[in-house]
Amino acid sequence: MLKILLTGAFGNVGLSTLKEMLKRNYDIRVFDIKTSKNKRIAWKYKKKVEIIWGDIRKEKDVRKAVEDIDVVIHIAAIIPPLADKKPKLAEAVNVGGTKNIITAMESQLKKQRLIFTSSVAVYGDRLENPLITPEDPLNPNHDDEYAKQKIECEELIRNSNLEWVIFRLTYIVSLNKLQMDPLMFEMPLDTCIEICDTKDVGLALTNAVENKDIWGNILHIAGGERCRISYREYLKEMLGIFGIGFEELPEEAFRRERGFHCGFMTTKKSQELLNYQKHTLDDYFSAVRKKVAIIRFFNIVFKPIMQKYLLNKSHYYKDYLNNYYLEIKNKN
Repeated sequence: MLKILLTGAFGNVGLSTLKEMLKRNYDIRVFDIKTSKNKRIAWKYKKKVEIIWGDIRKEKDVRKAVEDIDVVIHIAAIIPPLADKKPKLAEAVNVGGTKNIITAMESQLKKQRLIFTSSVAVYGDRLENPLITPEDPLNPNHDDEYAKQKIECEELIRNSNLEWVIFRLTYIVSLNKLQMDPLMFEMPLDTCIEICDTKDVGLALTNAVENKDIWGNILHIAGGERCRISYREYLKEMLGIFGIGFEELPEEAFRRERGFHCGFMTTKKSQELLNYQKHTLDDYFSAVRKKVAIIRFFNIVFKPIMQKYLLNKSHYYKDYLNNYYLEIKNKN
């Protein structure tokens, strides 16, 4: 029986992977930081998996976690927006934690394999050439520390003595992550995006465990052609589902210059190897409609208030209003 270590098991992708792995005949160990939220989630899994609480920044904790493991699925990371707010913490967890994972794995007598999740962010802005292949040059945006950290992690892994595979993940969607985040205003409306359902990511990572042909590869994990859309149309559909409406939101609320990321990711090879693309964009929209049916009613009733609440999260819109009022003041 294969013994699998899953880091970051109680995050979004981690939970999807854990649920999928529990369907297989694996001996599963999970490693995550002990927070009140993680403890609540872990309660339902404590009889099904071995849980090791620890800090990935601490070598001692990581060595304990990787002991006697066959395959490590390393998902644990600080992601935006927290990664933007606390870049030093993000670097310590993302880069420092990955270094600890590699060092601990290399010190084991038994040869271990590493599955690592990277990000589409490593390619940087792709507004003008949205079709991305794994061979494309890495060009992170100058202010995207998270992307730079993922690139550094990839380099560490490629230079290690481990057997490894690197999966660069697209924009992951989940019914458990439907909050209106300020990041929604950071993506230019003309950006091409390709979603992937978190359940499909969990399936891909689980299918990778025993696949003999993936090792030494860098592959994309994304939903496929049926999951592609422009960000403008995506927001139009999602805000319509929520009963808030998109048309009334001014374009000045969104980033207009280049400097974000996302695009259409080629996934022919990863799909052939892992057979994970099960959910389409329409499937996701349908699931969201069911999930937010009650919330939608109240949003429609209080639509102007909800739109104002959303716009208040956009620093672009605040800057636009400030400049607008300044111009009026100067004219008078």
